[in-house]
Amino acid sequence: MMRAQPRGTDGSLLSSLPWTLAALVVALAPHVPYLSFWISGAFVSCATWRYVIEQQRRMLPSRWVRGGLALLCFLGVFASYSSISGVGPGSALLAIMAALKLLETRKRRDQFVLLFISIFLVMSSLLREQYLWSLPYLVFGTLIIMTAWLRMSAVESESAKQSLRTGGRLLLYAAPLAIAMWVLFPRLATPFWSVPIDTSRAVTGLSDTMSPGDISSLSQSDEVAFRVRFDDQLPQPKDRYWRGLVMTSFNGRTWRGSEPRIAAPAGEQLEFAGQAYSYEITLEPTQQQWVIAMDMPMEWSLERTFMGPHQQLSHVTPIEQRVAYKVVSYPEYRVQTGLPRIFRRYYTELPDDSNRRTASLAREMRQTVANDKQYIDAVLAMFHNEEFFYTLRPPALGSNSVDAFLFDTRQGFCEHYASAFSVMMRAASIPSRIVLGYQGGEVNPLGGHLIVRQSDAHAWVEVWLEESGWRRVDPTAAVAPERIEYGARDAALDGIGISWGFSAPSRLLQNLTMTWDMLNTKWNDWILGYSPDKQKTFMEWLGMENPSWRKMLLTLVFTVIATILAISAFMMLRYRPAKKDQASILYKRFIRKTGVERYIGETEQEFAARVMAQCPLPPAAIQAVTDAYLDARYGAKVAGAVEKLRKAVAAIA
Repeated sequence: MMRAQPRGTDGSLLSSLPWTLAALVVALAPHVPYLSFWISGAFVSCATWRYVIEQQRRMLPSRWVRGGLALLCFLGVFASYSSISGVGPGSALLAIMAALKLLETRKRRDQFVLLFISIFLVMSSLLREQYLWSLPYLVFGTLIIMTAWLRMSAVESESAKQSLRTGGRLLLYAAPLAIAMWVLFPRLATPFWSVPIDTSRAVTGLSDTMSPGDISSLSQSDEVAFRVRFDDQLPQPKDRYWRGLVMTSFNGRTWRGSEPRIAAPAGEQLEFAGQAYSYEITLEPTQQQWVIAMDMPMEWSLERTFMGPHQQLSHVTPIEQRVAYKVVSYPEYRVQTGLPRIFRRYYTELPDDSNRRTASLAREMRQTVANDKQYIDAVLAMFHNEEFFYTLRPPALGSNSVDAFLFDTRQGFCEHYASAFSVMMRAASIPSRIVLGYQGGEVNPLGGHLIVRQSDAHAWVEVWLEESGWRRVDPTAAVAPERIEYGARDAALDGIGISWGFSAPSRLLQNLTMTWDMLNTKWNDWILGYSPDKQKTFMEWLGMENPSWRKMLLTLVFTVIATILAISAFMMLRYRPAKKDQASILYKRFIRKTGVERYIGETEQEFAARVMAQCPLPPAAIQAVTDAYLDARYGAKVAGAVEKLRKAVAAIA
């Protein structure tokens, strides 16, 4: 018959349990924004419950209670994430596992398991993103876990400060090995596995639909969309159109784009002219397939990226992690000068029962001009001359959004003007489509790169004209030219930033923002961007010509061995036995002369008494050596004490 496992606690973990709980809290902290609220609540409840149990010597929950809680929590995780695999569900399961493990922790062995879970939680936070603060967090989290580990086996006389110092010293010993592994380990262009990234948290960015108000909500976000570093000079602000995706279908209120697909003729429809710009984009995660590039891209380095039928770049999988890629673009270009009739009908299609007032106005205006180009200029002149206003907080629109905008509110943001302009083009049988992307960007003078934020999200229109092909027209520029020249944020501040020379209301805040952005950029370039190519360049800089993975692996092995030997030598020197002082050396000579073995733990006086009883040496001489040694070894530092001992030892034959 199996004996029931004891459930009581005796308070023996009271000194180390707070450190274990602290390690779990630190490890769980970066996951909290991605966890369901009830998971964080369950962890706090279990941690508090377990500490009270230990403090008051109460009974741990029974096996049935723990089993029931485990089943409920597992079902809760599955219901919250609809899965148990991936970074999000995996982190949630680890958090619940740690919380429930606390309720059965009764020995130090159980605490070791909790600290192992803490290490997994710390490392799994890197699967989502490696921010600039990731490195100090890793160091701090590992230090707390190491200290908690040491506190479990520390003697009562050892303070927490001493354990913390020992943990820090162990991390310093490991740092050279970690750096050598990171620098020299052969880099892989692609990982061995693919980890499903948690998508339960909303990501700010462009979507594949556009309704009035969508981009205006983005324009109130200062989150970085991407950063750009040009090889040479920056293009003019009017040329900084960053192409994202193209909308072609309109249901009366919402524009939609087609699914990303490869279109072989898309690149062949392009004709480039003027100056080319070569640059590198560091794109933040978007959870979308669209790849941003300056209008119009000719070459790009991002693997598994193709040009779609509307000259937009797309990746074969959603961009779930930060990526960097090189692009060559031409601001001057022509696109598809010939358009088959079936596509003309497609790009002029409108719902029959929506926005009728707009369609009627478009037909009337088209009849008053001689050609399509004059009609485009007339619509732009209407936006410029009449009382249309640019604002981030436009009034709500009804189902016939374009009619309500043109004839009632006349207040809107770029998507309002782009949608209205495109509908007026289609109503006049001019093919049109809407491009979503970004316009502008802010130069960081410290890093020398361009910052494009979500607040720079923009929509413009492309119309098709005979012999000209698809041509960009930005109706927002007719209403608010400062939006194109200075950016969305300054346009929203009614030009305040222009008078100050920047777009933030505080110079100190602006400098801090630029410094932080520069540090993030260096982190992305030097640490996160340490790719196989950069590793090869670094190895060549070290003198290793044409470094193969075998050479780098051998270099890594020898470097690790050398580092271990250096650390071992340092520790041997640090912890080597203290040198014997001159008094100890002379006293050992006296012991050899007596021919009597000294017992372990035997005092000098006890040894002297035993020598007097066993040896024919003069007792006065033995006592003189003993007294001289005690004075030289433990007494006040008196000059001549060691010399007196030497003479006393020499006097014994």
